Amino acid sequence: MDAATRKLLVIEDDPGLQTQLRWCFENYEVVIAGEREPALAEIRTHKPAVVTLDLGLPPDPDGTAEGFHLLEEILNQAPHTKVIVVTGNNDREHATRAVAMGAYDFFYKPIDPDLLGFIVNRAYRLHELEDENQRLHVTGGESPLEGVITGSREMLKVCRTVEKVAPSDTRT
Repeated sequence: MDAATRKLLVIEDDPGLQTQLRWCFENYEVVIAGEREPALAEIRTHKPAVVTLDLGLPPDPDGTAEGFHLLEEILNQAPHTKVIVVTGNNDREHATRAVAMGAYDFFYKPIDPDLLGFIVNRAYRLHELEDENQRLHVTGGESPLEGVITGSREMLKVCRTVEKVAPSDTRT
């Protein structure tokens, strides 16, 4: 999956930060939501691998209750989604609580595009590795040879041939 086809859901109620984040991730397909219900609809529609979530959302923009509630709902609906919690004022307590709930990582405001980009790219890479691992686990069970993991039909054919001829005791 290249960056141009990656979907990133940005959940942020500040229009200025929405614009800045869209600009920071111009190589991504950025979807923006400013409140909990539209964010959940975007999760269902786009199924993004990575989400940035501002904890201070309406109707409680100065608190974090709405953000924590949304984090819980996202992780219930899409447990493999990597949620990066964005919090202000270097609020370590909220960041650690979010990670304990299942968030992938956290980021303190103000936005540093390079650092946040690094965190988002790392989250995407982990998501891709987990997907690949899951695919290999599912297709790996089809391999007739113990310990051989492959998704290639050609390699499976070779494995079946080896399995058939291995027990024979011929000398040529």
